[in-house]
Amino acid sequence: MNKSSLVHDTFVIERSYPKTPAQVFRAFSDPDLKRRWFAEGEGHEVVSFDMDFRIGGAERLVYRLGPATPFPGTAITSDTLIHDLVPNERIVASSTMVLAERRMSCSLMTTELLATGEATLLICTHQAVYYQGSDGPQLRQAGWRALLGRIAAQLPQ
Repeated sequence: MNKSSLVHDTFVIERSYPKTPAQVFRAFSDPDLKRRWFAEGEGHEVVSFDMDFRIGGAERLVYRLGPATPFPGTAITSDTLIHDLVPNERIVASSTMVLAERRMSCSLMTTELLATGEATLLICTHQAVYYQGSDGPQLRQAGWRALLGRIAAQLPQ
């Protein structure tokens, strides 16, 4: 029997933010805020970021890896479809990632926002299949931990 070239993985990340669910939700729904914590960052150049935040809406991020990366100048495309959302409570979306023209993964992500007194508990459940030669679950989880850490700096004061 041949070994599968697919890797399936699920991880859950929880973060607490000292803001209301509405303020945290805005970090996902406002295109300018989301671009700052999700698209922009060190080590790459944003080529484009488009967002239509509604059920049935889509988001597309294209960026090029920087010179200090293993594949400088290579384009990565992330396409996301929003399947369900309840303002200030949850977002359910699926995404595909492509490196150059090679598919890396397909994922389903559920983001839940729960009021906890003076704060909001964010629960991110990420389920994915990674194709042969892709970044894999460990790097993806580390990436999402870093991204969710960046949200705090973008939350309204």
